[in-house]
Amino acid sequence: MRIGEGFRVALDALVANRLRSLLTMLGVIIGVAAVVVLVAIGSGAKQEVEQQVEGLGSNLVLFVPGKFDLNSAPSVSQLSLSDVDLVARVVGNPDAVATTVSSGEEVRVGSVSVFVTVNGTNETVPLVFNRPIARGEYFSRGDVDARARVAVLGAKVADELFGDVDPLGRQITIAGVRFRVVGVFAEVGSTFGVSRDEEIHIPVTTAQQLFGVDRLDALAVKAPTADDVPVVKAEVLAALRNEYPDQEFSAVTQTQILGTLGKILGLLTLVLAAIAAISLLVGGVGVSNIMLVSVRERTREVGLRKALGARQRDITAQFLVEAILLTTVGGIIGTVLGICVAFLANTFTPLPAAVAWWSIVLALLVSIGVGLVFGVLPARRAGRLEPVEALRTE
Repeated sequence: MRIGEGFRVALDALVANRLRSLLTMLGVIIGVAAVVVLVAIGSGAKQEVEQQVEGLGSNLVLFVPGKFDLNSAPSVSQLSLSDVDLVARVVGNPDAVATTVSSGEEVRVGSVSVFVTVNGTNETVPLVFNRPIARGEYFSRGDVDARARVAVLGAKVADELFGDVDPLGRQITIAGVRFRVVGVFAEVGSTFGVSRDEEIHIPVTTAQQLFGVDRLDALAVKAPTADDVPVVKAEVLAALRNEYPDQEFSAVTQTQILGTLGKILGLLTLVLAAIAAISLLVGGVGVSNIMLVSVRERTREVGLRKALGARQRDITAQFLVEAILLTTVGGIIGTVLGICVAFLANTFTPLPAAVAWWSIVLALLVSIGVGLVFGVLPARRAGRLEPVEALRTE
């Protein structure tokens, strides 16, 4: 039997039983759509994280006391302001070194109060990190040296405290101490679920005095190029370990963060795809059952075709092509449905969704494979029917 004729006969059989064919394809449609949507959500989450990490700035190396672990509490820091100058001498560029000490504090303007993260930083933060200023300016080195009571507000904090009023030059109270607003950050969104628009920056020297500490939480260095990152990492770590022999330090690069989170999100994507693939197996069982019913209903047809000279392999191929065509059409419909659902989810919900081309190819190949695997048994049963017995079937 020619391939073209096999497809024509299979298509005629499916069209003749439209409702049954549609119901049979439903499991495949749902399974393929689920694979495409869940993989799109996993891929979208991965892209979202990559954008957030890259949005911090480029060629960054973060130095923290102790062993860096997202699941453990930070170690007690021995870093001090003198270490900023030490690291600046090592890298040869004072503008490439930023530092921070943080605390959660109540901020008040009149009767309005909010609880936000207050970061004590130095004047190089806008140069090291990607933190554009929407209004006003960042504080200067002179403000840091003079322990000036000046503040730069995150976009959301400015809206909550001042609404439509321009906050520049106005007073706010942080932990009971008055500060003058000199700038407002541009809106940048969240990083790892933490809103960067809900924070306030003040000079690090003022923050240490306000918080009653003399430590620094971390140092950040911006390497000149991506190729310089390993060198900067090694040199600064060596300098810090030489300065503090009894203190362990860790250096974390953006590549390391992306690599670790990429593996986690990649595994999550595969797990989601595997879960969705279960519905494809269920759809395959449905295809097998319906094809067995079809073979039983068309026993006399099979007997007649064999009596006219059709070989066993012709009959087997006919029913196998029918099963593959059934799941392939279902796979195409499911793919289109999955792409549409992923687009709607990305547009109208907080879920990030990015359709991966390989998920579409995988879903279509799996749907064809389901038809091939689950169509073999019914096809072989049809091919083995004896012509005389088949013709005698009522």
